[in-house]
Amino acid sequence: MGVTLPQLRALVTVVEAVSFTDAAIRLGVSQSAVSHAVSGLEREVGGRVLQREGGPTLTALGLRVVEHARSALASVAALESAVRQDGTLAGTVRLGAVATVCQGLLPDLLPLWSAKLPHVEVQIYEGDDEEMPDWLEAGVVDAAVLVAPTPDPPGSRLVATDEFSAVVRADHPLAGLDGIPLAELQVDGLIVSTGGCEGHVRRMHEDEGLPYTFSHRVREMSTLFRMVEQGMGVAIVPSLGRGMLPADLVMRPLAQPRPRRLVLSGPTTRPWHPLAQALVDAV
Repeated sequence: MGVTLPQLRALVTVVEAVSFTDAAIRLGVSQSAVSHAVSGLEREVGGRVLQREGGPTLTALGLRVVEHARSALASVAALESAVRQDGTLAGTVRLGAVATVCQGLLPDLLPLWSAKLPHVEVQIYEGDDEEMPDWLEAGVVDAAVLVAPTPDPPGSRLVATDEFSAVVRADHPLAGLDGIPLAELQVDGLIVSTGGCEGHVRRMHEDEGLPYTFSHRVREMSTLFRMVEQGMGVAIVPSLGRGMLPADLVMRPLAQPRPRRLVLSGPTTRPWHPLAQALVDAV
């Protein structure tokens, strides 16, 4: 099989850009060059990796190929960094993180990395709790802030601990409490986020012997907050999300504290990118 790195890079860029035109701009080549590279890859693997109609989308074969493509490109990037003659750490490292980490933790970490690693660009990929380990192992990202991994991956580092807190309207009767019992939140109806928090909320109820029920399930944190504003229920979110709250909502601790560990790590199934290691070492 004569697959080339430009072919793999073209596929990954088209998938990320969701456009042949935008992929060409990112790669600094013509659109026809991108199309030619993807077509050449398809000939080598023996089938379509992208459906072109209505915007490029991965085929079943493409879903398998793109994981290997990302892993191969990550390995090449690591090799390029490792063989720099002057020993200077430079380049781009892709970091995966959930929304609350992007909002509440990265504003502190990015300046630190910028000061200690001035020639390294940190590129942020925002996703859900469940996506982070998969992205890390598939090579979508080089490093990730994992939420409460069990056990901690070898070489990883704890970078923060926050707590899950209740979110209610400022005029809600519970807003004045220093600690809100989980059972009290059930009275108003929970709005839960499928973007990562729901599994933690479910375990809280199991630990306290309470039935897990909810009024609404949403994906985006912004939708969750908007529904709480409208009086459609209450929510439980990590305290790092405090900066995302609208002015008419408040965050209050739970009566039984529920900490959340945030761990910075590279992958466990392949060698770490040198820049991923540098991020961990810097904190």
